[in-house]
Amino acid sequence: MLSLLLPDGLVCGVDEAGRGPLAGPVVAAAVILDPQQPIAGLNDSKKLSAKRREALAMEIRERALAWAVAEASVDEIDRINILQASFLAMRRAVEGLRLRPEKALIDGNRCPALDCPAEAIVGGDGKVASIAAASILAKTVRDAGMLELHAEFPMYGFDRHMGYPTAFHLQALREHGPSRVHRRSYAPVAQLTLL
Repeated sequence: MLSLLLPDGLVCGVDEAGRGPLAGPVVAAAVILDPQQPIAGLNDSKKLSAKRREALAMEIRERALAWAVAEASVDEIDRINILQASFLAMRRAVEGLRLRPEKALIDGNRCPALDCPAEAIVGGDGKVASIAAASILAKTVRDAGMLELHAEFPMYGFDRHMGYPTAFHLQALREHGPSRVHRRSYAPVAQLTLL
């Protein structure tokens, strides 16, 4: 059972999806869970099937006291680097909450600059319910966005790997070159751009 970690006041969990891919935005979510409406089965989104993630995402949207999803674009990733872009998306998500949290719990070992106190928790998406909920929302929203990009750029197979550097994706990059949604600051894409 993941901890709700609700000391005094509203605490939001924050996580992102999409730091490793070669294409698409990085997406972050912030969630304030309702202790009166617990959600069973919350866990690190990577440990859940796509079907289970979708079902939980619906439940989170219905039962959470507040939630918000935000992103940083490919251009922002290339301009300020992926860590800063992840922090930017997290900040946008927290600022997008309809309730102001008194504290933010961030998955990872570093915190973005926020308007409230923040604590980094390594492996938080497997330890803290609100961070797990944020990881599920971030992942489902990002995956849906990558499926839309797949419709526009079917040759890269985004529906198969969501932009991650699989052998198929790297081969497609070599054959077709980078698209406008590829991160040109990432080495595998940068090397092709220089050819």
